[in-house]
This record gives sequence, C-alpha cells and structure tokens, in this order.
Amino acid sequence: MNYKEMKLRCLIVDDEELAQNVIEKYISTIPTLKLAGKCDNAIEAISFLHHNQVDLMFLDLNMPELSGLDMLKTLQNPPKVILTTAYSEYALESYEYGVVDYLLKPIKLERFIKAVNKVVELFQSKNYSEDISPETEESIFIKEDQTTYNININSILYVEAYGNYLKIHTTEKTYVPRETMQHMIAQLPEKHFLRIHKSYIINLKKIQKLQGNMLFINDGKLPVGNTYKNELLKCMQSY
Repeated sequence: MNYKEMKLRCLIVDDEELAQNVIEKYISTIPTLKLAGKCDNAIEAISFLHHNQVDLMFLDLNMPELSGLDMLKTLQNPPKVILTTAYSEYALESYEYGVVDYLLKPIKLERFIKAVNKVVELFQSKNYSEDISPETEESIFIKEDQTTYNININSILYVEAYGNYLKIHTTEKTYVPRETMQHMIAQLPEKHFLRIHKSYIINLKKIQKLQGNMLFINDGKLPVGNTYKNELLKCMQSY
C-alpha cells in the first residue's frame, strides 16, 4: 500500500453474531485493517456512517427491514464495499452498485484476503489518493501457515518456486507461503518485478550484476532462462 502505518477503517454490517465474529477475527489478522464498528442492521449502519469515517464496509445482503443492496441505494458516497451472503443469486446484480467483491458464507480466510487485496489495489490507484493518509511503501498480504503477513514490496529481493510453495526472499527474512508463481507475478508491480526463469521472479531494483546467464542479487546467484533474457536486458537498459 502507499501508506505508512495506515489502517483501513472497517465496518461490519450483519444481523448474525456468528458472521460478525468471523469477519472481526479475520480483520484482526491483517495489520492494514482496523475495526471501526459493528452494526446489526442497515438502519444502524446508515447512522454509523453519518457520524464516523469508514474506508471499507463488509455488508450482508439479507437483513431484516432493509437489505444490503437497498441500503447501498440510499448512500451518496459509500465506502468501498465487500458483500457477504449465503446466497449467490445476487452476485451479478451487486456489481452494478460498484461493490469491490462478493464473499459467499462460510467465508474462508484465503478468499477474504483476496477480496481485501482488491480494496488495497483501489486505494493504491491515483483515483483514490486523496482518501489516503500519509504515504508509505506498497505492500502485499502473504499467508504462511496460520499467520498473515503484510510484506513491504520494496523489501522483496526475489521469489523462488519451491514445489507447491514459494520462497519469498526479503531483506529481513524468507517467507514460504503456499502460492503459485502466476498469482505472485500478478500481485507485484510489473514496472519493478520481472520473471527471469520459470522458477524465479526478481526485483529489478535489487540487481547487482548480470554475468552471462547468471544474475546476482544480494547473496543469491540466479539462473536466467534463455526465453527471458532479452526482456531482462531491455528492462535493465531502460530501468
């Protein structure tokens, strides 16, 4: 994210206490999120939004008196919204209201993190720069075992394929999440990161030298695949 020590203020709107507790627990595992409040219904949530600043709302669709979609119709400047529901039939309609994502209950942590990452990307874009607090470095969320880490992108040296896992080598430590190379390269900014081999993604800013088909980064000596070398040379010349 482009904020230093910034936390997205989150509001949970759900008439089920169990659902509230699950989302609250997930929020607590992600350092960039901060729980601002919990509401049992849409009427209470509308009042809360009038008196409090909220960046992200986890909104249940099926609630008494006023549904989640009907609530969205009443808001002139809603926060970013991730819908939560046990029913999938409203998914298509919900995107007409500008929601960021649609989570089906029971919500898994991996899916929750993916939805939150979409919101982070929106706040990173220039269109939302005025909504953000002081500037920081970009970051991504990585889940290793039962812990979710917020990793500063600039600290990443390179990413290495490791069976069904990845080794993410940073200036501080090495993380080993269960993740694919394709998903990782999609999360990283392409102007700074490049795939140089089927098993390696590198941070262009961390390159020390290229010698033949070997690239040196920190203590790493990485092979450059023949099909990737021309692109690497172009990037090194223009970077």
